[in-house]
Amino acid sequence: MQQPSSAPQDAVVEDYRQQSRYFLAKSREYLAEDDLHQASEKGWGAAAWMAKAVAERQGWQYQRHDEFFDVMYRAEQAIGNPELKGLTDAANTLHGYFYRRRIFLQPDDISYRLDRMETLLDLLEPLSQA
Repeated sequence: MQQPSSAPQDAVVEDYRQQSRYFLAKSREYLAEDDLHQASEKGWGAAAWMAKAVAERQGWQYQRHDEFFDVMYRAEQAIGNPELKGLTDAANTLHGYFYRRRIFLQPDDISYRLDRMETLLDLLEPLSQA
């Protein structure tokens, strides 16, 4: 009996992974342009899309915003790295910044959190691979 192809799933996971890295790159461009709201939201998007890649690969549910936290908890358990808790919080903070007044946003803080998103993507990526 022939095994079903995982090619469609592979394509979906790869799309999520590529979009995640694209969003992180765009977040840095927006930061350089002093568009702090977009920089923050793209940083969040990078985390969310890598979490989608992981969820797809692992067979975990991720259809709604609140399921991000479930995926991150499961990823932390799978990886055994408690650093993911702080990285999850950094991603959620970036998302919240999109809704804050500009006067309360600090470029150096956003830059720091975007660096944390790069770490998050690097830690999650192995869970997205076959």
